[in-house]
Order: sequence, then C-alpha cells, then structure tokens
Amino acid sequence: MKPDLDAAALDQLFREARTYNAFSDRPVPTEKLQQVYELAKMGPTSANVSPGRFVFVTTPEGKEKLLPHVSNSNRPKTAKAPVNVIVCYDLDFAEQMPFLFPHSPTAKTWFADPAVRDETAMRNGSLQGAYFMLAARSLGLDCGPMSGFDRAGVDKAFFEGTSWRSNFLINLGYGTTENLFGRLPRLAFETACRFA
Repeated sequence: MKPDLDAAALDQLFREARTYNAFSDRPVPTEKLQQVYELAKMGPTSANVSPGRFVFVTTPEGKEKLLPHVSNSNRPKTAKAPVNVIVCYDLDFAEQMPFLFPHSPTAKTWFADPAVRDETAMRNGSLQGAYFMLAARSLGLDCGPMSGFDRAGVDKAFFEGTSWRSNFLINLGYGTTENLFGRLPRLAFETACRFA
C-alpha cells in the first residue's frame, strides 16, 4: 500500500494551486523545464502513444510570433510571463509506436484511420498537458492555462508543414498575487459523480 501524499503536497498540487495571471521576473531555468517534462512524460496514455509535444516560448522572437494569435484579454499576461508553453499533439505519433509499444509490432497500424488518429492524439495530448501542469506545480512553478487564442494562427506560425497541432497555452513561472482571482466554486461530489 502506498501512503497518501502529505497535506502540504496536496495543497501544492491541488488545494492551494491557482491559475496565475501574473508572474515575478524570476527566470525559469532550462533545466527546470527539462525536469518538468521528465516528470510529465511518465503519466499514462492509451497504449503509451505519448502524442504530447511542448514548445517553450522564451525568446523575444518567439513571443513576437505567438502574441498576435493570443486573445486581447490574454495578450498582456502572456507577454509578461517568463515562459509560454504551447501544449501540442503530434498527428504522426504512431511513427513512434515501435519504440513506445515494442511488444506489439502492429501497434502503428491501429491509428491508420485519420479519425482514430486525430481523436487519440487530441485526447492523449490533453492528458499530457494536464500531467505537465501537475509536474510544474510539483517542482514549485505556477501555471496559467489558457484556451483564448487562435489555434490556426499558432499552427501556421509555428508548425506549418509539420504534423504538430496546438491544443492550449500555459503561462509558466513563479506566480504573484497580482490579478489573482478568488477561488471559484467546484461541483460537489453528489453533483459530479455517480456509481454504476
């Protein structure tokens, strides 16, 4: 039996964690971003497909490409965040199946149907984006996930001619209380859950 995480860990990951709208000027080292990915990649995906891909926008040139595609309300905080993460999925994820699922030589063929491929990539890439946020929080970073952006514009600016597609954005760094909203309600167990 594995023990429950202690209260401080649960607070850091869930109960006290927030969606941050502002970040300090403290930089996020490349090594820290690598550590986040090394944790996040361990989260489960169906058949270990692992379609999640992550682009770390940290340079002025990268922000210049990204910001025109971010909604007006999200643009200022995205411009100021030390790191913007484009959470993506790779439509060609099946090319990695011989490595990722070696005990089944035919695994790559399971995703030959474009509809199955697309749904698998989006679902599992979204899972990996969630794992990424939990990994970041576990390593002392704060996250500001967003869907207010032009996906087609980001895909054209960053991924034209490739099999990568954007899913959502995360502003990442060390959060401050500036523009931090109060905790919003969550649904009760009785409302959101059923037994069958």
